This record gives sequence, structure tokens and C-alpha cells, in this order.
Amino acid sequence: MPQVCLYPKDVAQLTGTGYDAGKRLLQRIRIKLHKPVRAYVSVAEFCAYTSLPEAEVAAALNRG
Repeated sequence: MPQVCLYPKDVAQLTGTGYDAGKRLLQRIRIKLHKPVRAYVSVAEFCAYTSLPEAEVAAALNRG
């Protein structure tokens, strides 16, 4: 089953940054989308914010 939501570890791996930078990026996305602090961020929302291709992000996440 494909991964739908992102965690700081995933964001860190996708962007080549650290765990804390992944947490900050997810928080910035939540703020921009007016989501609660602990709300999940979907792959589609992440890709819209970062302008990364959704197919490539999904492939990188599902490689394991």
C-alpha cells in the first residue's frame, strides 16, 4: 500500500536535510494550509508546497 502521509524522517530523506529541518518544513506546510499543529501532511500537499513531482516523491517513499 502506498504511503499517503509524511513524517519528519521521510521529509529529511527526500530533501537531504536533518530530522529537525524536516519537522520545521512540515510545520511551515501546516501553517500555510491552516492545519492544526499535529495534523498529517499528505504527499500531495508536500509536493504542492515544494514543487517536487509527486510521482518521484511517491517512488522514493515506496522504495523502502
